[in-house]
Amino acid sequence: MAMENTMRFSVEKDSSARAKTILQQVYQALVEKGYNPINQIVGYILSGDPTYITSHNDARKLIQLLERDELLEKMVKNYIGLEK
Repeated sequence: MAMENTMRFSVEKDSSARAKTILQQVYQALVEKGYNPINQIVGYILSGDPTYITSHNDARKLIQLLERDELLEKMVKNYIGLEK
């Protein structure tokens, strides 16, 4: 069987979707444990200290799957309207 169509591969879009999903899961875990999720996530991004993130629902492990500098870059792009 011959393949006639060219497949497209998009790391950026997949990466953004993965980051968004992880952030949503971390956010929800922080809410469930009674923390202010924005403050905790910002604390983690600025310091790199994973103890800002609860271990509830493996949120701490999940957030560490993301590179902090890439996460920050995506957030800035989203804030100024460059990221969809």
